Formats: sequence, structure tokens, C-alpha cells
Amino acid sequence: MHRDLLRHTVDSSQTEKQIMKLLLAGIVLILIVQTNAQWYNFPREAIGGAGDMWRAYSDMREANWKNSDKYFHARGNYDAAQRGPGGKWAAEVISNARESMQGASGRGHEDTEADQRANRWGREGRDPNVYRPAGLPRKRPAETYCGLFSNRKTIKQIMKLLLAGIVLILIVQTNAQGYKFYWEAVQGAGDMWRAYSDMREANWKAENTDKYFHARGNYDAAQRGPGGKWAAEVISDARESFQGASGRGHEDSEADQRANRWGREGGDPNHFRPAGLPDKY
Repeated sequence: MHRDLLRHTVDSSQTEKQIMKLLLAGIVLILIVQTNAQWYNFPREAIGGAGDMWRAYSDMREANWKNSDKYFHARGNYDAAQRGPGGKWAAEVISNARESMQGASGRGHEDTEADQRANRWGREGRDPNVYRPAGLPRKRPAETYCGLFSNRKTIKQIMKLLLAGIVLILIVQTNAQGYKFYWEAVQGAGDMWRAYSDMREANWKAENTDKYFHARGNYDAAQRGPGGKWAAEVISDARESFQGASGRGHEDSEADQRANRWGREGGDPNHFRPAGLPDKY
């Protein structure tokens, strides 16, 4: 009977180990698919966002309305950010570049900072109409207005060159971010696997030992960056779902998830460390 119980325990351990390996393989597959999807979405959003910024700038030039620049800054950033992370990124880069250029041309720090507040207001999803000046037409005038800037054509060319630069930077950074996210996630999955292997090896019977290893794996993975944190969350959720389906109680599963979140959010895993656990773990 003792031999049968031991064999059952070993078989269960091997099954769980195989499931963990399959889970990690699935993570890599999901990661490849999602990274490719993000690669296509981010540039499209950024290009659309750059267009939103250009339209807001063109409308501001055409309207030539006194004290309206903050409204158009907020509107351009708002419209761009609504497209997604790529649009928000493009809006921030364009806004910063524009303010740096105008600051170098002699504009005061206070006016630049006021512009940036309007930029951030729009990017954070807040209503641009807070900055809308009284009387500004709801539709753009048909005729073109002049006189706000004496070098209109020059500024227009600079804006076009700036947008072209944004697209170039975007292509380079998106490729770099895609590979970085992928690599972080693979390393994070490895951290989760090491924590699981150490837990199996230690076989420590003290209470909360598993919580310590859950927190440690999530902590180590999250330190890799956004990709590692993402992998840790997916693995943790899948593991708890599987163990919950196998008959584990809701309270124990929720306690595991609290330890998982603690580690992912940068909390010290040693908060869960059981007394006497060897230092190698």
C-alpha cells in the first residue's frame, strides 16, 4: 500500500511537471502571436495619431483664433491617444519636439509649460473643450487665414519633416520593443519554471512554502520588464485555473493569487518565506 501511494505521488508529480512544460510552451506560442499583432497595431496607431496631430495643427493655423492654441494642442493629443498606445506615443513625441523647437526660438518657459499641460490633458483622455475659447466656430472657416505667423510655409515644412521623422523613429523603436518584450517574456517564463522546480526540489512542509515560491517566481519575472510581468501573470492564472479545476479550494487558490500579485508588484518574496528554508532557495 505504501508503495502504491508513493507511485501515485510520483505519477502525479510527473503529470504536473509535464503540464507546466506544456503551459510554458503555450506561453511562448501566445507571445509570438500577440507580439506580431502588437507590431502591426502600434505603427498603424502611431501613423494615424501623427495625422490627428497634423489636422489639429492645420485647423489651428486655418482658424487663426486668439487664445485657441491650448485647445488645439489638447484636441490633437486627445484624438491621437484614442487610437491606442501607438497614437499616444506619437502625440507625446510630436508635442515634445514641437515645444523644444519653439522653446529654442525664444518662447518663454511658462508658455511652453502651459502648452505641455494642455498636451498631457488631451493624451490622458480628458475633454479638450475645457480649453476651447469662446466663439470658436464649430466648423472650420472655408477661407485660409494668415497673419498669426509670418513664416507659415516654413513651419508647415518643419511639421511635415517632423512627422516623417516620427515614422522613422517608430519603425526602429517598434522593432526594438517587439524583440525586447519577447525576450523578457521568455526569460520571465524561465524564472517561473525555476521557482516551480525549486519548490518541487525543496519539498518543504512548512505552511506557506508554496506562497513563497509563487511570489518569488512572479517577482523575478516582473523584474525583467513588461514582457516578464505579462508571462508571469499568464502562467499564474493558467496554473491556478488548472489547479482549481482539479479540486483545490477557492480560498487556497485566492491565497496563491495574492502571493502572485505581491511578487509581480515588486513586493519582497521573503514576506512569505517559511522559517528554516535553506538559503539556496
